[in-house]
Amino acid sequence: MKEILNRLINQESISSEEAKNVLVNISRGVYNQSQIASFLTIYMMRSITIEELRGFRDALLELCIPVELDGEATIDLCGTGGDGKDTFNISTLSSFITAGAGVKVTKHGNYGVSSTCGSSNVMEKLGIKFTNNIDFLKHSIDKANICVLHAPLFHPAMKNVAPIRRELGVKTFFNMLGPMVNPAFPLNQMVGVFNLELLRLYGYLYQETNKNYAIVHALDGYDEISLTGKTKVITNDSELLFSPSEIGLQQVNQYEIFGGNSIEDAAKLFEKIISGEGTNAQNEVVLANAGLAIATANKISHTDGIELAKESLFNGNAKNSLAKLIELSK
Repeated sequence: MKEILNRLINQESISSEEAKNVLVNISRGVYNQSQIASFLTIYMMRSITIEELRGFRDALLELCIPVELDGEATIDLCGTGGDGKDTFNISTLSSFITAGAGVKVTKHGNYGVSSTCGSSNVMEKLGIKFTNNIDFLKHSIDKANICVLHAPLFHPAMKNVAPIRRELGVKTFFNMLGPMVNPAFPLNQMVGVFNLELLRLYGYLYQETNKNYAIVHALDGYDEISLTGKTKVITNDSELLFSPSEIGLQQVNQYEIFGGNSIEDAAKLFEKIISGEGTNAQNEVVLANAGLAIATANKISHTDGIELAKESLFNGNAKNSLAKLIELSK
């Protein structure tokens, strides 16, 4: 590790193989906490290369507990986090709307590190059980069209990193990895990233996969379609820049999609929105994101996806999907 840290401090990069080996060694407890913290800190001060990101991703996928779902073509909606915007749980709400529209969802998530309330925080508060029991996960997909994959249960390799990430309390390169290391290996993905550089890196890496994907970044800094301005999207066959009006929705203000100051606030807001009682701004933001996920999985236009998302939200199908998952968790 000493040699790698010296090279990184001297602005050199490491190869995919070296990056992969570092994470494998972290998982084996080879390094002490100070070395791991130093390694994480370096990547807060310099850009990650595509080779390094590929190596980190490959290590985590190799070390994860895989979720075999008998060939189900699922989708994951997951953002990198780390955008510092403290929005409500847009991708998690959008996941239930997507499930309510008949698309099977394997939702990968974790507790918030750099935000007040991560995906796992709000789902735990709502009474959803976290498990890596494959029968329960299959049953969840079957009955509710969605299962929740709480990252720490599937990435035991990261137990040595979790306390350091918590203590640092800022985004690290693990934020960049989250969406890429879903243990169910979903064939469809809608991914949000926190800057344009990462959008470009993800675009290159996803081209190498067999996935059907949409990678999004709102130009004013969000890792999702925020409707606060223009959004850039990279898919398998296109690169688009669109404004809210181009997908038939209203532009919103940043304060209208704030998530609250606590996990309790976030959970109350979640229940309100999924019941179809959100504000116009809140509804439109989740419809924009769920609409793109549905469009990606079903290979239809974004606007057609939004129409199916509206049906799911306002006919109660999204809420029904959540209720079934909570019931199964009891």
